[in-house]
Amino acid sequence: MESGGRPSLGQFILLGTSSVVTAFLYSVYRQKAQVAQELKGAKRIHLGEDLKSILSEAPGKCVPYAVIEGAVRSVKETLNSQFVENCKGVIQRLTLQEHKMVWNRTTHLWNDCSKIIHQRTNTVPFDLVPHEDGAGVAVRVLKPLDAVDLGLETVYERFHPSTPSFTDVVGHYLSGERPKGVQETEEMLKVGAPLTGVGELVLDHSCVRLQPPKGPGMQYYLSSQDFDSLLQRQESSVRLWKVLALVFGFAACASLFFLLRKQYLRRRRERQRPEEEFRERACPEEDRPEEDREGPKGACVVCLSNFRSCVFLECGHVCACTECYRALPEPRRCPICRQEISRVVRLYNS
Repeated sequence: MESGGRPSLGQFILLGTSSVVTAFLYSVYRQKAQVAQELKGAKRIHLGEDLKSILSEAPGKCVPYAVIEGAVRSVKETLNSQFVENCKGVIQRLTLQEHKMVWNRTTHLWNDCSKIIHQRTNTVPFDLVPHEDGAGVAVRVLKPLDAVDLGLETVYERFHPSTPSFTDVVGHYLSGERPKGVQETEEMLKVGAPLTGVGELVLDHSCVRLQPPKGPGMQYYLSSQDFDSLLQRQESSVRLWKVLALVFGFAACASLFFLLRKQYLRRRRERQRPEEEFRERACPEEDRPEEDREGPKGACVVCLSNFRSCVFLECGHVCACTECYRALPEPRRCPICRQEISRVVRLYNS
């Protein structure tokens, strides 16, 4: 397509797609930025003897978004690992994940795919206590499975490969799926593990509770990382989504500028076309180029459609048809040399 033509359907699809992707990325970036901003403004509280006095002085005996660091301690019973001896925890997650190769009919390649076929999570009540021994303060952790970052440690992992028979192999190739095996994983939050909790801190009578926050943009964290590392990871995620939004936003702006430029060039050409036609009609015959002045061979120099059918005397020019001669204003003059016409002789082409 020439540069001044109409935009194609593919260009409109490119503009629409880049705009939608930019809007989606910007929305995710705004959410991530709000989460990081709330996390950065969370109040850091030391898990010590003065914790209850701090909460009792807070409005409603509650800190809406607080950061507290400590060690995991079970309240009553603990969970024992099914595969590792002397491994005790308060959260246990058992996962069975199937791995297989799937034939892609588009690329004609085998792709590695996996899906979780079974998962079970067990929990028992637990507290956060200071890392120092002998402290008598504890924070009860509520709804730990609601946390977006649950600091579980993988304590056992084993892959069980499949052993298909010959008929199974043939069937797998015909069906387009080749099982590789099943991966068995056990994850636990161990007793005594360091844990960073970010959420709502509430003093209920004599018990301090950490629970999911209620404010917008506030997320519940139970992370094995320290708070500074957790905040740095969130800020890195915000920067990544910001860069993606800017890249696709630039692509959308470039597509829009390209389409507007094509529309502008097309409209300018449409405006210039009547002006050029008017100038060609208004231009005197002797000022035109030779090829424009002649037009079709033997055509009238005035209307450029009828054939020349008369001779002007006394100049002798054969340049017009009878209809255009009659339309000349008085006194009639030759369109070529502007000499006054004394008489006209008709021509008869045989």
